[in-house]
Amino acid sequence: MAKLPDRAQIVVIGGGIVGCSTAYHLARDHKADVVLLESGRLTNGATWHAAGLVGQLRTSASITQVLKYSVDLYTKLEEETGLATGWKQNGGLRLACNEERWTEIKRQATTARSFGLEMHLLSPGEAKKLWPLMETKDLVGAAFLPSDGQASPSDITQSLAKGARMHGARVHEEVAVTGFVIEDGRIAGVRTSQGDIACEKAVICCGMWSPQVGALAGVSVPLQAVQHQYMITETVAGVTPDMPTLRDPDRLIYLKEEVGGLVMGGYEQNPIPWAPEEIPKDFSFQLLDSDWNHFEPLMEQALARVPALETAGVKQLLNGPEGFTPDGNYIMGEAPEVRNLFVGCGFNAFGIAAGGGAGWSLAEWIVHGEQPLDLWGVDIRRFAEMHRDRSWVRERTLEAYGKHYTVAFPHEEYESGRPLIVSPLYDRLKTWRACFGSKLGWERPNWFAPEGVEPLDVYSMGRQNWFAHVAEEHRACRERVALFDQSSFAKFELQGLDAEAALSWICANNVAVPVGRVVYTQMLNTRGGIECDLTVVRLAPDRYYIVTGTGFRTHDAAWIRDHIGAGLRAELIDVTQDFGTLSLFGPRARDVLEKITEADVSHEAFPFAHMREIGLAGHRVRALRLTYVGELGWEMHMPIAALGPAFDAVMAAGAPFGIAPAGYRAIESLRLEKGYRAWGADITPNDSPVEAGLGWAVKLKSDTPFLGRAAAEKAANTQPRKKLACFTLDDPEIVLVGRETILRDGEPAGYLTSAGFGHTVGKPIGYGYVRKAQGVTKDYLRAGNYELVVASEKVPARLHLGPLYDPEMKRIKS
Repeated sequence: MAKLPDRAQIVVIGGGIVGCSTAYHLARDHKADVVLLESGRLTNGATWHAAGLVGQLRTSASITQVLKYSVDLYTKLEEETGLATGWKQNGGLRLACNEERWTEIKRQATTARSFGLEMHLLSPGEAKKLWPLMETKDLVGAAFLPSDGQASPSDITQSLAKGARMHGARVHEEVAVTGFVIEDGRIAGVRTSQGDIACEKAVICCGMWSPQVGALAGVSVPLQAVQHQYMITETVAGVTPDMPTLRDPDRLIYLKEEVGGLVMGGYEQNPIPWAPEEIPKDFSFQLLDSDWNHFEPLMEQALARVPALETAGVKQLLNGPEGFTPDGNYIMGEAPEVRNLFVGCGFNAFGIAAGGGAGWSLAEWIVHGEQPLDLWGVDIRRFAEMHRDRSWVRERTLEAYGKHYTVAFPHEEYESGRPLIVSPLYDRLKTWRACFGSKLGWERPNWFAPEGVEPLDVYSMGRQNWFAHVAEEHRACRERVALFDQSSFAKFELQGLDAEAALSWICANNVAVPVGRVVYTQMLNTRGGIECDLTVVRLAPDRYYIVTGTGFRTHDAAWIRDHIGAGLRAELIDVTQDFGTLSLFGPRARDVLEKITEADVSHEAFPFAHMREIGLAGHRVRALRLTYVGELGWEMHMPIAALGPAFDAVMAAGAPFGIAPAGYRAIESLRLEKGYRAWGADITPNDSPVEAGLGWAVKLKSDTPFLGRAAAEKAANTQPRKKLACFTLDDPEIVLVGRETILRDGEPAGYLTSAGFGHTVGKPIGYGYVRKAQGVTKDYLRAGNYELVVASEKVPARLHLGPLYDPEMKRIKS
């Protein structure tokens, strides 16, 4: 064996498909000095026993792009390396056995076309022609993706490893990582069983061992190994090599052809975790004992779908553990605990499908320090302190595994591990009949049930049971006044003599403002894309208060800390759970507030985008005059212990004005009417402020340097190739959920990024980017005739370039 080097630019830890793909792309695309370390032999973890199905469609355009990249790579990798990959583009067939599933599949077909994938809706008879062995009496329909396929996991991995070596990477097997060298919060080296390697960056691609390897550096990697079984049969008459892979989610099973026989597996709803405390280090090319009793329900479903299995010989029931995550999405990106230490793992049994694209995107991220496209759905920074609890992660992961093939209803909530974090108002809100959802551990009221109605979500693909009740909350906010508990907001204070300088570099808007001013701003990456979207309040010359969305707590904190200039005296402190937030919104908000504070809250004394400390229920409160709903109002941030007394005081004072408690589903409806953007949906690292209609919030008229300025200036002086626009439908019964295709003059022009219903305008509302390679102007937008494709049906749509609702002008735009 070659001697282990004592230095490398980048160390990749793990020799499965993701580690080999990352090393390959680092070496091929970036000519990086790469060393790959594998504690055993390549593929010896979960890669070698993976089923090898390759599907591409996901709910995120960027993740779908990553999977499409995998298919493109696998198609030509053998030609480059000379090693076979077993790649076979035989297509993928997905079945629907009930109307809810059929609606889901029709929406998936629309999503596929929105994302540039070919997907055909089929009748049961047409599906049977593609897969003659299946029983179709119970089918409602099916969908076929011709570019999906299957591959040999070990062969692809070995081909990627050879490609990495061809481009200069060094691959060392039988080398265990025993620790890390960390200096000033950054990775400086990797300790191994054969000596230390100094390095600039490292990436953990260790599959289900990743939590243990991450722990060596103090990095939390929340995943759980779960037993996953599939059966391999002897030759089955009628099976042909060109049969597509088959997914039958209503029966929880999948099938694929293999050497004239079939592979059949599935995702049972009572999964079994494996090695809940620690994965054995010597578990190499091993399987677990077959569990026929546990597999039997899946077998029964498979026999009903494919009667020929009844007489098929069984070669093996393979039980191989794989790493799954608490939300069913894989984990990538720079660990927030240690700079320049990256993670790529937790692929939830689609590591082969993702491997090629995941390696490419992770390599780009490692080299450039930024994600190459919107990868928020898989970003390790979506997790928080709660994900360090192994028992909580295990419980939630098993629930997520059980949902792998269930119908993905809009607005569906997880049930396990709740409640975890509650505000002091939790019991009060239950008394007000709140139906709670959960966001990054926080219990939050989604809606309130009137007397006689159970506060419980009833999921469906159509209009859900809470629709009318949310409409009442919406109207209360528009016409009277509503009170929202938004204590789950992520909240930080940036303190220090150089706080202004630090924040001025990171923020796109001007934060060098007087004390008491509130600034809405984005934080941009070097491409000019929007990495954060938040509110900054100046508390003192050397102190700022920063408020952002609940789910972005880890992400935004990491982004700010990572970009505070070297040597600047500024420290970011997380105060999320020190402060609660009550939001008082609506045209009578001032009338209510005047009754419970001695402060002057008139417009003249307390204008928009200002903060004042006021007295409320015996406590000092930071009152911010701004809203996310398009009405007069204040966000009132207060010590967490003050929430209860403040809530009681506000509700009592508001009773004569018809005050109502309201939840997050009302907020969503209200913000859609006002045209406020949502980060992670309407605005992402893929989108610039100019494209999103937020150019006014970028300080290009000043000479102040800021991160992303060069890209922002270029965007401001170039015709954008996409622009965010609002769309409405005249038919109020149509349900929009997002990702519907936008047609302009009959041709695809984009897709919806977010959608819902506006109860004031009485219409379904959606936002999406209209795209044109040659540039998009307002005249171009106005000149088009528009339709939305909703569950594969075309529906006439109206385009709007401004907010649908403007309280200042008391106008509802048609």
